[in-house]
Amino acid sequence: MDRSRRATNPDNYNENGTVKKQGNKKVRWNKSNHYIRYQNELRESYRKQADIRKYQHECLANYIISLGNKVYVEKMNFAGLQKRAKNTEKNDKGKYRKKKRFGKSLANKAPSMLLTIINRKLGYFGEKLTEINTSEAKASQFNHFDGTYTKKTLSQRWNDLNGIKIQRDMYSAFLIMNISDDLKSFDIDKCNDRFENFYRLHNLEVDRLTGRNNLSSIAI
Repeated sequence: MDRSRRATNPDNYNENGTVKKQGNKKVRWNKSNHYIRYQNELRESYRKQADIRKYQHECLANYIISLGNKVYVEKMNFAGLQKRAKNTEKNDKGKYRKKKRFGKSLANKAPSMLLTIINRKLGYFGEKLTEINTSEAKASQFNHFDGTYTKKTLSQRWNDLNGIKIQRDMYSAFLIMNISDDLKSFDIDKCNDRFENFYRLHNLEVDRLTGRNNLSSIAI
């Protein structure tokens, strides 16, 4: 589609391949018959993808609610995660960091839609999603063994808790499950009572995922 549009509208591009600015005027594009056909096919693919995503979210929401009608989630600004980074920064090796963030992943997975569906289904039981205070209860940084907070990089997917290796996202979910009534801190007594069973289930799930796929999102 891009090659077709460039061939049909050569005057709309600079020599370096970028689109010419037209001031306050909107750039006018001529579309070939081939381009229009491809555009319709792409639009149909997006429609099917959206339908499949919604159906899978409905099924996943039903499964989650089958486990219980008390659902705790971290309050997230998904729109903010989709935006490109504003500042130009370099990494430790002197290379520029990419400004892209999670726009494509969020568009494909639609987590906000999943939470909306879960909240709607919880409403049938007179319940609703409970959002914890992420600025106070930092699940990804907390260690319930010693009560300390350790900031981690996004690429660090595993926690070392007193010599025990725990997958970061699973442990965060465990902590959120044991949130205090104020939704700002974690109930240490509950964490201690439930950790042994959680760790057993954690290892079973890691073994299951390892046997099926190489999942980069949880570093398995």
